[in-house]
Amino acid sequence: MFLTMAALAKAKSKYVLVRMVSAAGTGYSYNIKKARLQEKLVLLKYDPIVNKRVLFIEKKKLRSI
Repeated sequence: MFLTMAALAKAKSKYVLVRMVSAAGTGYSYNIKKARLQEKLVLLKYDPIVNKRVLFIEKKKLRSI
């Protein structure tokens, strides 16, 4: 039985875990699951350090899910 590269290749996952960092500059962050093909996220979420809802911007891909 012959094994080919196609048989050994791993499939890519549909989702990735990304870090969302507060635009207020507090350093507070969320980890969010998003689709791999989706554009960069910008969300309005609560930042407990400034007690307000502020923009959170996607900064870093953490890992595949």
